[in-house]
Amino acid sequence: MSKISSRAEELAKPIVEQNGCSLWDIEYVKEAGSWYLRVYIDKDGGVSINDCEAISREIDPLLDEQDFIPDSYIFEVCSAGADRVLKKPQDFEMFLGHKVDINLYKPVDGSKSYTGSLTAHTDKETSIESAGRTIVFDNDTMAQVRLHVDF
Repeated sequence: MSKISSRAEELAKPIVEQNGCSLWDIEYVKEAGSWYLRVYIDKDGGVSINDCEAISREIDPLLDEQDFIPDSYIFEVCSAGADRVLKKPQDFEMFLGHKVDINLYKPVDGSKSYTGSLTAHTDKETSIESAGRTIVFDNDTMAQVRLHVDF
C-alpha cells in the first residue's frame, strides 16, 4: 500500500466505521492522465449512494485540511461491489468457497483467465476448484482476483 493510501486509510477508517460501514480498500491510482483517490466501503445489506455521500462529505474536508497528496486528484467513495477485488489475506479467507475470477499476467495451459470456487489461499499460492479439478496458482502470477458474478 502506498504512503498516500496508508495515510488516507488512517483518516477514512474511523469515519467509515462511524457511519456503520467497513473499509474494504483504498487506492490511489493514475487513470487516463488523472489521479484518483478511491475509498471502497462495504456494509451488511449493501452500500447505498447515501452511505457513499455521507462518508465523502466527512472525509473530503479532512483531506483538504491535511493536504498530504501532492497532485491534484479526483476523490471518490464507492461500494466494494458484488465483483470486488480480493487483495488482502482476510479477503480471501472471507470468501473461501465462493466463485472467483482469476486473471493472470501470462497464460497457463493456454489461458490467462480462470473461474472456479476458491478453495485455499496462502502467502504463496491460491487454489480453485474448476470443472472437477483443483488448479493452483502462484500468487505472483495473478494480476487480479475478483468475486465472480453470474448474470
